[in-house]
Amino acid sequence: MYGVKGIVLDASILLKSGDDENGSPSLRPDADYVLRKLRYSNIFTGISYGPDLSAPKVRLLQESARLYSYNCFVFRPSAIDSFISEVSLEWGDITGSYMHVVSSYKDEEIAQMISSGWLITALRSPGKASDVEYSTGTENPSKIFINKLEELPLTICHLNKKKLVGSVTINVLKDSLFYAMGKQAMGKDVKTVGYLMKPSREEDFAKRGAFPLKPTPNGLIFVPLTYELPISQQLQEIDGVLHKATDDIITVEMSSSSDSENKVTFTAGMQELQRYIGCHLDCRLIDPFTNIYPVLDRLKIQQILGGLENLNSKSCSKIRGPHFLKVVDFREPKLEDKLADAKLSLPNIVKPQVACGVADAHSMAIVFKEDSYKDLNVPLPAIVQEYVDHSSTMFKFYVVGKKMFFAIKKSTPNADTLIKLAEEKQLKPLLFDSLKSLPVDTLKSQNEDNTQIDHELVTDAANWLRRVLDLTIFGFDVVIQESTGDHVIVDVNYLPSFKEVPDEVAIPKFWEAIKEKLTGKQSTEAAILL
Repeated sequence: MYGVKGIVLDASILLKSGDDENGSPSLRPDADYVLRKLRYSNIFTGISYGPDLSAPKVRLLQESARLYSYNCFVFRPSAIDSFISEVSLEWGDITGSYMHVVSSYKDEEIAQMISSGWLITALRSPGKASDVEYSTGTENPSKIFINKLEELPLTICHLNKKKLVGSVTINVLKDSLFYAMGKQAMGKDVKTVGYLMKPSREEDFAKRGAFPLKPTPNGLIFVPLTYELPISQQLQEIDGVLHKATDDIITVEMSSSSDSENKVTFTAGMQELQRYIGCHLDCRLIDPFTNIYPVLDRLKIQQILGGLENLNSKSCSKIRGPHFLKVVDFREPKLEDKLADAKLSLPNIVKPQVACGVADAHSMAIVFKEDSYKDLNVPLPAIVQEYVDHSSTMFKFYVVGKKMFFAIKKSTPNADTLIKLAEEKQLKPLLFDSLKSLPVDTLKSQNEDNTQIDHELVTDAANWLRRVLDLTIFGFDVVIQESTGDHVIVDVNYLPSFKEVPDEVAIPKFWEAIKEKLTGKQSTEAAILL
């Protein structure tokens, strides 16, 4: 048994019953979910339909197949051998099993496919019997029932985790029926990773091949988790959860004291995950919530970066965080004196203390005049940060387990250039969203910028940050101050996409970092990959 390598989704589980208000056929909402999740699963996927299906429905299914790069097959119960031959011809001689996902009311189709040796996953129809049917005399279950299409990826995950089958155990979990292989049937070296993040971020990772549903070379299977199903049921066979919890933040209340913890409110689904992990310590979080809290708070990160001063390095250069000041009221008395005491001279860059997870976390400003603070439109509390002249060049570093990558990016102009631009508007603050409208010097050439960076110094800092933050995957931005050569870390973030790093290099290291986290192996010091 080598797991599921090919899946055919029948029209009966994809099409919505009846037409829409315009008289046109449409897909079920959960069908769209499954089509998206399987797209980059590294499993052959196709759509089947009968010869008697109406032309509009056939066109809809064919359009969906084209959108997701799937195959289409015509299924005739009277010509089952032809169907199987067509699928095999299209996908080649693959090692593993084929699965047909079909509505449970299609008894004739199910019986035909079971006799052919295919696995059948039947989406239970209302009114059908709830007994779980499976074959005890064969190597594989012949038929598996699910109540919702969202259960399909987890079902495939369970099948693909099985290596040598000793027995099959059926677990009935409340109203949802997930089956799980007996522990003796599991490949001990295969780990399952559930992942939770917003759709756009998931898409960025998945299309690079980061989340396959069949085992990676180092024995990881990735399965999407969904809030449409109880989290506790989905995690029964999951070894670890890769999450971007900052995508599930509702509110963040910054504490008035630097010694107090900030109050973070997550969605109900993420709170359920927290509760489950608290009771099941064998399921590892990548990474624990307590480890990501510092990256939510620009003040805490600045305070952590202050520890770089104690970093011993053979380099003649210096790496540090920027000078900064927390401000709770832009009209507070003696703000000018406080800025001077914090070694802050104009211009300054002003950022909300909340670093991510809320809508205005990236609403920033560059301030050129002291009297501009009183009417500044940046969320409070805020961090006033040193603006570093850095030749319009930023180095983005990504720490992935014990490896580090970097990319060179265009950045904001030096202060004198910004001031000239601001003079046209009477030196009013330059407001921007750092995710959308960061003012960038597009004329700067980057051909020789790599020679500026002290790789040994940054690698030492990356190893130090990895120990202090205890994060598996994080990124930080470095600029080099023109006047001093100081390497200044201006931002730290959790689980970046590292999209600038080639997939064939980044993704295997991504898998390696996760496997090390799940197995508890201690990674060595980070080494930069040029």
